[in-house]
Amino acid sequence: MLPRVLTVTYDARDPERLARFWAGMLGREVIEDAGGLLLPGDDTQPGLRVARGDAEMVRPNLIHLHLTSTTLDDQQQTVAKILELGGSHLDVGQLPEEGHVVLADPEGYEFDVIEPGNNFLAGTGFLGELACDGSRAVGVFWSEALGWPLVWDQDEETAIQSPHGGTKVAWGGPPLAEREGRNRQRFEVAVAADDLAAEVDRLVALGAKRLGPAELADPDGNEFSVTAR
Repeated sequence: MLPRVLTVTYDARDPERLARFWAGMLGREVIEDAGGLLLPGDDTQPGLRVARGDAEMVRPNLIHLHLTSTTLDDQQQTVAKILELGGSHLDVGQLPEEGHVVLADPEGYEFDVIEPGNNFLAGTGFLGELACDGSRAVGVFWSEALGWPLVWDQDEETAIQSPHGGTKVAWGGPPLAEREGRNRQRFEVAVAADDLAAEVDRLVALGAKRLGPAELADPDGNEFSVTAR
C-alpha cells in the first residue's frame, strides 16, 4: 500500500499568527509552501496546514483537536501555555464537573485539553485525537482511504488510527451538523507524485466525489484534496 500522510487545513484570516500558535503548542516547525503554512506530520501524527481564508467563523466547526494530559498539573500547565500563546477559554455549554478544558485558538477554532486518565487516548501522544462531525460511513471511508484500521466502531461512532499508533481520528455519528458553504477545515492526503492520478481514481472508487482534478468530497460531502509529497 502506498504511504499516505494526513494533514488538516485550517482557513485563517491571519495565517501567520495561527501557525505560530500551533507550532508553539505542538513543538513543530513551520514550512511555507504553495498551499500555505505547513506544520508537517508523519505516519503517526497528522500535519496541520494554515491557509488564508477571509470567511467569518461558523460554528459548530466540524473538526476539533484533543490534546492529552499526563497529570492534573500537566493539564493546567498546558492550559496556561495556550493562554500565553494567544488562546482563550471558550464556553460551549460544558458542565463544571467535566474534566476537560475547552479553549479556542487565535482564530476561534475550539479544541479541548483532555484530563489525565482518558483510556481512549492512552498512548496516542500529545495530539491525541481529531474529533470530527461525521457518519459511520465516512469513518469507514477514511479507514479504507488511509489504510488505517478501525479502532472503534460502536453506536454509529467510529475511530481510526495509523497502524504505527499515534493520533486517532474519530467521527461522532448522527445527528450531523448542518453545512454552510465550504468547510473551513479540510483533510489533505499526500502521496508520491507519480501516484497522484491513481490515488484520485482509487478514492473515487471508494465513494468520493470528484470536485476537480485533485479536489474531492467524502461520502458526507466534506471537501478534501490529494496532493503530491
